Amino acid sequence: MDSDDILKKLPHSFPFRMIDRIIEIEPGKKAIALKNVSMDEPYFLGHFPNEPIMPGVMILEALAQTGGLAFHSSFENEKEGIPFLARIEEFRLKKKVIPGDQIILEAEVQHIFSNLSKVKVLARVGGETVAEGILVLARGSLTRSVAEAMERKRPPSPLEGEGKGEG
Repeated sequence: MDSDDILKKLPHSFPFRMIDRIIEIEPGKKAIALKNVSMDEPYFLGHFPNEPIMPGVMILEALAQTGGLAFHSSFENEKEGIPFLARIEEFRLKKKVIPGDQIILEAEVQHIFSNLSKVKVLARVGGETVAEGILVLARGSLTRSVAEAMERKRPPSPLEGEGKGEG
């Protein structure tokens, strides 16, 4: 399976998919991905209009998605569920990320404990570290509406079946 097929397995869609391309994936061990930061990102409208800065929580989300790809690649069957961010053990923002930057997102699986994984994450722009930390991801089950939406390649509607209130 190539990296485009793997990327399609992410349950996120625009505007919340924070990975543009997978550079490398070593199943169950690590993932390296890329995020192109564009002025067209919806959060730049208010964060901050005169000096746009990518919100730290969006950098964290991009790293969690990259870690999720590394963890998910260890599942024997892709329908075993999807990774969710369960805990942030450590996380530091070190530099600003602005429109035009290209973030290299790295995630290294340190331990897998049954349905949990501890993942070391690092974000770099131009070779400089902009964020780093340790995340814990949990394997969660897919609701029927999310699984069906992933098959159709569109987000589930909150008005569909089991999607209400889950998440």
